Amino acid sequence: MDDDPLVRSALHTMLGGTPLVEIVGQAADGTHVPAAVAAHDPQVVLMDIRMPVVDGLAATAALRARPDAPEVIILTTFDTDDHVLRALRAGAAGFVLKDTPPARILDAILRVADGETMLSPSVLRQLVDHVTTGEGARRHRAAERLDRLTTREREVATRIGEGLTNAEIAASLHMSVATVKAHITRILTALGLNNRVQIALLAHDAAPGGDSPTTGRTRNPR
Repeated sequence: MDDDPLVRSALHTMLGGTPLVEIVGQAADGTHVPAAVAAHDPQVVLMDIRMPVVDGLAATAALRARPDAPEVIILTTFDTDDHVLRALRAGAAGFVLKDTPPARILDAILRVADGETMLSPSVLRQLVDHVTTGEGARRHRAAERLDRLTTREREVATRIGEGLTNAEIAASLHMSVATVKAHITRILTALGLNNRVQIALLAHDAAPGGDSPTTGRTRNPR
């Protein structure tokens, strides 16, 4: 989803050259998101922010509110605090700048399709600032929400906040990956969250001392 036809063409050329990704459709504005997703049933949507009628942030929020929605990666030139936090709160599983090397964009798509997250380094720095500024009241609210979870679910949520993959969480808690995924599903339902990025934000908000996020560190989650 990008209003610039040159960007869409470049992405199509870049991603079309790998057998790991199939491009099923494209559109130029957020107003076209519902119809395009219904027609093509993608696993992942690459979403620009600045589009002429409905921007990518509004389109992401509307899309992620639907049942069985695809994952969304914001792919943009803008990484201001407001854009980053609005995108992640809306349910985006990734936030990647357009000057990111092609291999990293492909890696982001594969990670997000596999249920992981991908955030550019500048976005991670902003999340550090977010969790270390005005933390008192936010920490209290976040801790109250996490108290709704079982002990095991809180352990899983904490490890998501530490940036661990499902396989790493399974190993650290001595459970199967399938069990980890089941816990994540229950956490999302219990807390009314959209994806694991929002779990990570909540876990960081609740953490004493504002521990720095590590959600987007480079590793192979598969």
